[in-house]
Amino acid sequence: MKNFYPVIILSLFLSTTILNQILSAQQENRKPTAEAVKIDNPFELTGKLDNPAWQKAKPIELNFEFKPSDNTPAQQKTFAYILYDDHNIYFGFKCYDTNPKQIRANISDRDKIWQDDYAAILIDTYGDYQKAYELFVNPFGIQGDGIATLNDEDMSVDLIWYSAASINEEGWTAEFKIPFKSLSFPDKEEQIWPLHLIRNLPRESRIMNSWMRIDRNIPSIFPQAGLMTGIKNIKGGGALELLPYVIGELAGARENFDDPNSKFNYDPLVGRVGGGIKYSPGPNFSLEAVINPDFSQIESDADQINVNTTFALYYDERRPFFLTGNDLLETPMYYSRSINNPLAAGRITGKAGNLSFLYLSAYDRNTIIVVPGEERSNTVSTNLNSLANIGRLRYDFGDEIYIGALLLGRNFEDAHNYLVGFDWNYKFLENWYFSGEGFLTQTNELNDLNLFGNTREFANTGHTAAFDGEDYIGNGLHLYLSHTDKFYDFDIEINTISPTFQTYNGLFSQVGYNEINIDNEFSFYPDSSFIDRWEAEVYGGAKFNFDGIRKDFYMVPSIYFLMKGQTEFNLSYLVVNNEIFNGIYFKNINRIQFYASTRPISELSFYVNGSVGKFIYRTSNPKMGYGHNFYTGFTLKPSPKVNISFDYSRARLSDNDTKELFYDGNIYRLISIYQFTSEMFVRLITQYNSFDRSFNVYPLFSYKLNAFTTFYFGATADYLDYNDEIGIRNIQQQYFLKVQYLFGI
Repeated sequence: MKNFYPVIILSLFLSTTILNQILSAQQENRKPTAEAVKIDNPFELTGKLDNPAWQKAKPIELNFEFKPSDNTPAQQKTFAYILYDDHNIYFGFKCYDTNPKQIRANISDRDKIWQDDYAAILIDTYGDYQKAYELFVNPFGIQGDGIATLNDEDMSVDLIWYSAASINEEGWTAEFKIPFKSLSFPDKEEQIWPLHLIRNLPRESRIMNSWMRIDRNIPSIFPQAGLMTGIKNIKGGGALELLPYVIGELAGARENFDDPNSKFNYDPLVGRVGGGIKYSPGPNFSLEAVINPDFSQIESDADQINVNTTFALYYDERRPFFLTGNDLLETPMYYSRSINNPLAAGRITGKAGNLSFLYLSAYDRNTIIVVPGEERSNTVSTNLNSLANIGRLRYDFGDEIYIGALLLGRNFEDAHNYLVGFDWNYKFLENWYFSGEGFLTQTNELNDLNLFGNTREFANTGHTAAFDGEDYIGNGLHLYLSHTDKFYDFDIEINTISPTFQTYNGLFSQVGYNEINIDNEFSFYPDSSFIDRWEAEVYGGAKFNFDGIRKDFYMVPSIYFLMKGQTEFNLSYLVVNNEIFNGIYFKNINRIQFYASTRPISELSFYVNGSVGKFIYRTSNPKMGYGHNFYTGFTLKPSPKVNISFDYSRARLSDNDTKELFYDGNIYRLISIYQFTSEMFVRLITQYNSFDRSFNVYPLFSYKLNAFTTFYFGATADYLDYNDEIGIRNIQQQYFLKVQYLFGI
């Protein structure tokens, strides 16, 4: 009988999937539609909706306020309009405001408008409710864009499109112009695209209006979109893009960082050229390649407190080439910054019917390897070259249901790491999801103990972390079941990761455990003059190693308030928190965790979060400590062109019994920006880290004609605070100039 179980499960999956598709098709036929009207000629944007072509468009009213209210009549009138020609689609918004002085808007760099008023469109060009393009425009015409998926929003993705806006005595207006060649869509005679039209009004509360009702009992807004119709006989693709760059750099450093009086030498001025090419023969397929790509530090990573941390830290990806296709690679098995310093890279992306695919290959220099473990990981920097290969397939059934496969490889001259895996997302009963992923890895280690000789063991497998040429197999499984409605959220997560699981293309730093986590959350919507919503939550879990020893057990009650003045507050308490670390059992590691943020006026916002109580001091001789981690900051915008933000981080821990101080330090970071126009700004970043007594200064001048045509001139200066007698001395200095231009053919 056991042999029939897989057949029964597969039959249930297929039958319920088919039923879901039938029900979804019936729902599609009942959805409201918005018609895009064809015009003969393209036109330039003014932001004022004053071109006669807009008179042909049919107005679409955004009638519903879905935040903070629950589909009540919108307090401010908003109308949207849709036009298209043979090469572009246009969206117009007329945003009325009974008090235009309350409009919140700033002149900023792209993707920095999330605290402003804005108009937004979400377009699901394939109608499978797996992902959508998101495009935003604020009242000064500043753009924001990204890709929304089932689980996340990736706002690092940039598209080529055009926008303009204008504030007037009735409110403000905005215009979008999106080339079809910037979008992917199916090759068919008539396009029918699920569409959301949204207006954001940050006032006493963050108010959001929509042309569609947004039901809080449905977890995702994707299937709640209306349908955009009327677009016929359009063609995408056929575009060839060239993106060359040239950079000049002058760098210098002190001969010996330990000696502040050692000589400071500058290297000769060096130049560097490189670039990329992208060809899209159709709207569903693209080829890209980069040679000697420039991944210089235009936007510096903020320092993170890594004291008392035994696992590798995560940093966001900022390199343009590695941002494309991330909607298919949302898994910790793949971490694009593991490709450290590529000489060349190429990528193929596309979609054939319901099948999406991606293949990426990169020849990497100075390869970095994260060696995971049960209680710690090690990051090994090398001067070795390697070849990274990433392959991805996903078949979309529609209505947020898919299955997928992933193949990762990292090859050295005498070593390799391979990973093969599968994943799925299954939606049922409208607000239940069952998802997961399973993986198998095979690792043939480097054989160089001088490179990494740490002999910590991978549990009782007989293998060690050291690079001693061992060969082993690992596996991992992640299961996730969730339910979400207006008043109650529930999820349960199960993970099992073998001790010898490794991915050289990912950032998976902890292995050798079986884990279960359960979360229950209740939401309330009081009729209150100062609270929009509050939530009560209890979550907890347990983790066991592969010897069956319970390593971690915790339970956390939590309470959250969303209040007027765009103010949030969250407080939680680790009422149960027991852990075994380095063979020592620590009980009652209780602490308070908190978060608060507020933006009472347009010019000022503030946040604070942290935790206070007991922590394990994670060394070879671990002890119970009492201390805190603390993060706070504010943003000040005294005018639409000036942005000043300050962040402060602090960590302190002392022995819980003897009061011996283990560590105490701070990180200060100040960013000052003056935005001349939407294309041009100057910025100064200053940062001080008391843990390593480093001081950094990063001035930058930036001009961006669009997201890819850019000019930068800047510097990086690193200083070290030696002592009270010597003071701060410059230890490294860099000046750079970069020009990059996008040619579209």
